[in-house]
Amino acid sequence: MQHDADQTSPSRRRPRLPSSSSSPFTAKRPKFADEPSMVSPKAKGKLPAVADADGAGRPSAFQPHTGAKKLVIKNLRKPANREAQVEEYYQKTAAELDAALAAILSGTRPNAPLERLYRGVEDTCRRGRADAVYKLLNDHIIGHLQATVLKRIRQRGDTSNVKVLANVLDEWKIWNKQTVLIRSTFSFLDRTYLLRESLPSINDMAITQFRRMLFPSSSSTNQRPFEGDVVKGICDLIEADRRGNDARDPELLRDSIMMLYVLGVYTKHFEPVFLATSKGYFQECGTTWNMSNLRDHIDSCETLLQREDHRCMAFNIDSTTEKLLMQTAHTVLIEEYADKLLHKESLSQLLEDKDIRSMKGLYELLKLSNLQLRMKQPWGEYVRVTGASIIGDKEKGEEMVIRLLDLRRSLDLFIRDSFVKDDAFLYEMREAFAKFMNDRQIASCWNSGTSKIGEMTAKHVDMLLRGGLKALPKQLLSDVQDRATAEKEGLSSTGDEDAELDRQLDQALELFRFIEGKDAFEAFYKKDLARRLLMGRSASKDAERNMLTKLRGECGANFTHNLEQMFKDQDIAKDEMDSFREYNESLGEDKPSIDLQVMVLSAAAWPTYPDVPITVPAAVAKQMERFDGHYKSTHTGRALKWKHSLAHCSVKGVFPKGSKELLVSAFQAIVLLMFNRVGNDDALSYDEISEGTGLKDGDLERTLQSLACGKVRVLTKHPKGRDVKTTDTFTFNKTFSDPKYRVKINQIQLKETKEENKATHERIEQDRRFETQAAIVRVMKSRKTMGHSELVAEVINLTKKRGSVEPAAIKKEIESLIDKDYLEREGNTYTYQA
Repeated sequence: MQHDADQTSPSRRRPRLPSSSSSPFTAKRPKFADEPSMVSPKAKGKLPAVADADGAGRPSAFQPHTGAKKLVIKNLRKPANREAQVEEYYQKTAAELDAALAAILSGTRPNAPLERLYRGVEDTCRRGRADAVYKLLNDHIIGHLQATVLKRIRQRGDTSNVKVLANVLDEWKIWNKQTVLIRSTFSFLDRTYLLRESLPSINDMAITQFRRMLFPSSSSTNQRPFEGDVVKGICDLIEADRRGNDARDPELLRDSIMMLYVLGVYTKHFEPVFLATSKGYFQECGTTWNMSNLRDHIDSCETLLQREDHRCMAFNIDSTTEKLLMQTAHTVLIEEYADKLLHKESLSQLLEDKDIRSMKGLYELLKLSNLQLRMKQPWGEYVRVTGASIIGDKEKGEEMVIRLLDLRRSLDLFIRDSFVKDDAFLYEMREAFAKFMNDRQIASCWNSGTSKIGEMTAKHVDMLLRGGLKALPKQLLSDVQDRATAEKEGLSSTGDEDAELDRQLDQALELFRFIEGKDAFEAFYKKDLARRLLMGRSASKDAERNMLTKLRGECGANFTHNLEQMFKDQDIAKDEMDSFREYNESLGEDKPSIDLQVMVLSAAAWPTYPDVPITVPAAVAKQMERFDGHYKSTHTGRALKWKHSLAHCSVKGVFPKGSKELLVSAFQAIVLLMFNRVGNDDALSYDEISEGTGLKDGDLERTLQSLACGKVRVLTKHPKGRDVKTTDTFTFNKTFSDPKYRVKINQIQLKETKEENKATHERIEQDRRFETQAAIVRVMKSRKTMGHSELVAEVINLTKKRGSVEPAAIKKEIESLIDKDYLEREGNTYTYQA
C-alpha cells in the first residue's frame, strides 16, 4: 500500500499490508450446508475499525498494545466444479427431506436438524423446484394414510361402532400432531408456492387426504369403508348418553364431533343419520309416554327437551342441527300427540288440582309448535262448566261467591304464572264468566226470578265491609308476587290491611261487572248497607265510601243515588242532634238522665222496616216526645215513625263483682230494666217479661236467649238450656264478671227467612217491571211510532245496565201499557198516546 501524498509525519503512516491481486470484497451468494467455510476460524474475531481519508470505517489488524496478528487470506476465486457441488447439495437436501418425512410419519424424530430441513425447503423452493417438494410431500401423505393408517385401523378387527370410532379418533389425534411438525418444516412452501399457485395449504391437504381415506367417495368391493361405523359410533354414544347407561363416554363423543367438524363431513355424513336416529328415539319415547297421564307426559317431555338442549351445548352440536333436532322433537312429541295434550278432561283435572307447574310446562310445550292458542277452547269450557256447577249448587249457596272468587283467583294465577299473562286466555276467561253467570237455565234452579249471583255478591261485600279480611280464606289473599307488583306500579302495598281489603272489594266488583241483573245486587246491597250504618257495624268508614265510589264509577250516579242519600242522612242527623241539644238547653231544665241519639231516615232511600210495638221506659219516652215535637216544629208536613228494632243503648249494670257498661239493643235494654223492679234473688217468668216489655214470640225469645244463653250471661235461665221456652224463669246473675269494663252483648240475629228473601226478589221484579214500562214510555214519547221489534230492541238497550229483560216480558209490559191507554197498536206498529 502506498503512502498518501500529503503524509509528512511518521506517526500518521498506516501499517503496510501484504499486497494481493484479488479484492477483499466479494458479492454475496447463497451458502449451502455442504460448502467449505469461506472464512478461517482464526479470522473470525472482530477487527478494530480505522478511518480512511473519506471517513468510512473499515476493519484494521493494527493493535498497538499486542502487536500484529497473523492473518489468513482465503482464495475467493470461483471453484471450477461449483455447479456440480450445488446439484449435489439439492440432491442431498431432497434425500434428507424424504427421510425426514418418513421419520415424522413413522413417529420418530428426523436425523437432520429441523432448522436445516427448513433451510433446505427454502433453498429448494428458491431454486424453482417447489413443485418437486410439493409432490414429495403429497405422495408421502397419501401413501402413509392409505398404507399405514388405514391398515392399522383394519388390523384392529371388526369390533363395535364405538370401538372403531375410538380407533379412528386415536389415529386422528396422532395425525394432527404429525401435521403440525410437517407444517412447521414445510412452512416456506406453504407461504409461497402453495399460496401463489392457489393450491390447498399443507393443513388443508392433510385434512383432505385424511377425509378421503376415512370417507372415500367410492369404495372398492374388497375394502370395507369406515365412514358408517364412525357416524354410527357417534350416534351410539349419543344414545348411551340419552339413556344414561354405562357406555357413556362424554370426552370421546365431544372429540369425535369436533373431528367431524374439522374434516368437513359433519353436515353430509353425520347430521342426516343423527336426525334420523333421534326421530326414532323420540317416537319410542312418545309411544312409551302415551300410556301415562297428562301430568307425567308433560314432565317427561319437558325433561327430554331440556336434556337435548343441554346435550347440544355440551357436545358442541351445530346450532343448525340443534334447531332441526328440536323441530323433529316438537313434531314427534308435541304435534303428533296434540290431541292427548289438549284432552279436555285431562286439562280440567290439572286446572282442578291447581297444578300451575304442569300447566306452565304444557303451555310452553305447545308454544314451541305454535299450538298454545288451541288451549283456549278447553280452558273456556272448564271455566264455564266449573262456574255453572258452583252457581247451580243449592246446598252450598252461602259459599257461592267465595267459591267463584277462589275459582277466579286460581285462574288468574294460571294466567300470570303458567300462561305468561297471555291476553287470549284472559279474554276467554271473561267471556266464560259472563256466559255462565247470566245463564237463565242455570239460575232457574233458585226460583228467585232475579239474579241469585247478584244477591250473593252483595252479601259477600257486606261480609267484607263488616268483618274485614278475617272471614276470607287464605288462598284469596295476595301473595308475595302480588305485593311486589303493586309496589312496582306505585300502588299501596297489598301487605297493608286497608289496601288488601280494597283489592278484595275489587275482586268482588269483577264478579259484579259480569252480572246483568244488577238491580238484585242493588237491593241487597242497600239492605245490608242500611244495617251496617244503623248498627255501626262497618269495619271501616273509608272502605264504605271507597266502595260507593267504585259503584258510582261502574254504574253511574243513578245507581248510587239512594245509597249516597243514606250517608247524607247520617250527616244531617248530626246537625239535627246538635239543634235538639240546643233546644233542651234553652228550656232551662236539668240535664236529662237519658242521652237520646236519633237518626232520621228518608223513607225513599232506606229499606222498609217492620214496626215492633214495645213498652218504652218513661224517661226514654219523655225524650222521644220532646224530640218529636222539636222536629215537627222545624220541619212542617213530616211525620216520624220510630223503628225500635234498629235502636241500641248503653246501660250501666251494677254487679256484686263490679259495675259494667253494657252495650245492648233496645229490646235487650228494656228486658234488663225489668229486673230493677225486683230483688236480686227474685225471678221473672217469661210471661211477666213479655207483658212488661211488650215483646212477643220470636223477638222476646231471641232477646232472652242473647242475655241468658249467650257468651255474656247477665241473666240466669231456669232451668238451664240453650233454648228459651215460655215456661222458663229468669233471675239476675249475681256471679257475672268480665275483665273488660265495657261489655258488648250481641243480639241474636234472625236469619233471613225464605219468605223475606222471596219478598225482596218480588220487590226487585216489581221494580224491574216499572222500569221496563218507564223505558217503553220514554222511547215511544220520543219516537211517537215504532215497530214491535225496534221497540223491544231499544228497551233492552235502555234496561241492560239494571238487568236483562226477556222479550216476552217486554211484550207483556207493552200489553199492560196498551190497557192503560199509553199506547195504541195498529198491526205490528205502536203509536204513543199523549
